[in-house]
Order: sequence, then structure tokens, then C-alpha cells
Amino acid sequence: MRHYNMSDKTYPVKTQTPLHTLDWYVKWFATLMILCAVICRSAGLHLFDMIFSIVGTIGWTYVGIVWHDRALMLLNAVISVILLIGLVELLK
Repeated sequence: MRHYNMSDKTYPVKTQTPLHTLDWYVKWFATLMILCAVICRSAGLHLFDMIFSIVGTIGWTYVGIVWHDRALMLLNAVISVILLIGLVELLK
């Protein structure tokens, strides 16, 4: 448990998500992939942007399924499909 110090008071901060489980690693890997995608996008590397984005959103879809979080599942599954369609178009 971590503590958050606000002025003279200390408040304990407890994480709500699992720690060092498979979904924890997937969550952080997927986040890293999406950050890499944004870096590639800003550098004009469209193919790598698409690949990293697809890997990241598929990872977050998995996390949403494990956590039973419908918002994460829906958002990332739809984004994954849209990105896959875009990747197919890009590679034509």
C-alpha cells in the first residue's frame, strides 16, 4: 500500500487492480505499445503506428475481458477491428 501525503495528512492509496498477474503485465505491455504507436504517428511512421496500435488495443481488449469491463472490451475491440481494416487497406 502506498501513502499519499497531502499537507500534514497522509492518506493510504490502495490499487484497485491486480498486481503482477498476467493481466497486469498485458495491461502495461499494451499501454507501452500504444505509446510507441503515438510516437510512430508523430514521426510519420504510419505502418508501425498501425501495428503498435493493433497490438495495444488487442491487449486492452484482453484486459477488459479478464476484468469483465464492458467499456474496455467494446472500445478496444472496435478500435482493433477498425485498425485491422486500415492496415489491410494500407498494405494493398
